[in-house]
Amino acid sequence: MPPAVRFGVNYTPSEGWFHHWLDFDLDSVRADLDSIAALGLDHIRVFPLWPLFQPNRTLIRPRAVEQLVALADAAAERGLDVNVDGLQGHLSSFDFLPAWTQTWHRRNIFTDPDVVEAQAEYLRTLAAALADRTNFIGMTIGNEVNQFAAGPHPDPDRITSEQAGHWLDRLLTACSDGAPGKLHLHASYDAAWYQDDQPFTPAHSARLGAVTAVHSWVFNGTAQRHGRTGVATEHHAAYLIELSKAWADDPHRPVWLQEVGAPAPLIPAEHAAAFTEATVAHALDCPGLWGVTWWCSHDVSRGLADFPELEYSLGLLTNDRRTKPAGESIARIVKEQRPEAPAPRTTALVVDTTPGRSVCAPGGPVFEAFARLTADGARPTTVLAGRAADAEHLAARGITEVVTPDQVVPDQVTR
Repeated sequence: MPPAVRFGVNYTPSEGWFHHWLDFDLDSVRADLDSIAALGLDHIRVFPLWPLFQPNRTLIRPRAVEQLVALADAAAERGLDVNVDGLQGHLSSFDFLPAWTQTWHRRNIFTDPDVVEAQAEYLRTLAAALADRTNFIGMTIGNEVNQFAAGPHPDPDRITSEQAGHWLDRLLTACSDGAPGKLHLHASYDAAWYQDDQPFTPAHSARLGAVTAVHSWVFNGTAQRHGRTGVATEHHAAYLIELSKAWADDPHRPVWLQEVGAPAPLIPAEHAAAFTEATVAHALDCPGLWGVTWWCSHDVSRGLADFPELEYSLGLLTNDRRTKPAGESIARIVKEQRPEAPAPRTTALVVDTTPGRSVCAPGGPVFEAFARLTADGARPTTVLAGRAADAEHLAARGITEVVTPDQVVPDQVTR
C-alpha cells in the first residue's frame, strides 16, 4: 500500500497571532493544538518570528528556542508532527526582518556574507534543538522568502538566479547540519513559477531540498479570470503540483501542497467548504503528493489591525476555536481518505518558458491549455520542451501522449 497523504495545517495561534511569541502561553497553545488534533490532522507548520528569535546577528535567544521546543512537545502529546519555518520573513502582508538587516544596517539578506552566516547559524540552531524529537519533520528555510528578491516588494534585495541557488544550498546545508536525516526544504510563493524576473526559479523549487513545495492562492488572477467555481480555480493547486514536475530531475520527486486556502471575497464564506473539498480532491488525484497543509488553523482576531480583509477569515477554526464548515470538510476528507495511489497522468502538456515564465501564469498559454485539458477530462501533467522527446523520461513518469498548448487552444489570446 502507498503511504497515506499527510494532512496538516499552518498553525496560526488564536491568541495574539504570531505575536504570541512575545507573551508565550503554553496553555493557550495546548488548547489550540487540541482543536487542531480534533480535526484528525497529523501535522502543523510552525512560524517563529525571526526578529524575536535572533534580535542581534550574534544572539539567538535561548528562551525563544526553548519555547519552540515546548510547542513541538505539546504537539507530540496530541499526535501532531511539526515542520518549522525558520526565516519569518513575510507573513500575511507583514515583513519581519531583524533590525540588523535594515535601515542603518541595510544589507542584502541573500548575499551579504555576515547575514547569510547568521541565518545559517540560526537555522542550524533551531534544527539541532528539535533533532531528537520524533515528531520533528524538518525545517523549511522560510515562508515565501522569494518575495524579498524582486517586485512587487517595495524594497527588494535584488539577486541573480545563481545567487539564489547558492543561498538555498547554504541554508539547506545548515538545516541538515543541525538535524541530519530530517526532511528539509524551501518554499516560494507562486512568482517562482509565474514571474519572468523572479530570481528564485522553478528549477530551484523542483531540485533543491527533500521535496518540492507549492503554495496555491487563487487570488493571483485565477479566480478573477475563471470565477470561484471555474475548472482552473478548483484545480489551481493540482496545476501547480503537476507544473512543478516538469522541472524535477527525479521523476518520482514528492510534492508538498504546503499552503492553500479559500480567500474571501473571491471565495465567499458560504462557498469555502465546497472550494476546500474540490481543491483537496483534485490535489489528491496527483501522483506523488506528500501532503496537504491548509492555510490556516485559526482565524486572525478582529482585535488586530491592518491585515488585508481576507486574512481574518482563512482559518479552519474560528478565533474561539469553533470548527467552521471548511474545517468540517477537511475533517471528513481526512477520515475518508483512501490509501490507493492515483493512476499516472498519461497526457503531458509541453512547457516552453523561452518567452518567460509568464506563459505558465493565469492567462498564459500553458495555464489555459492545462485548464482546457482538465475540463475535457484528460488529467494532464507537464513536461519541459527539452524533455518532450525523451522516451526514457516520459516512460519513467508514465506519460504516453505529449501535446503543446497551441494544439489544445489554437490561436488563444494571452493576458
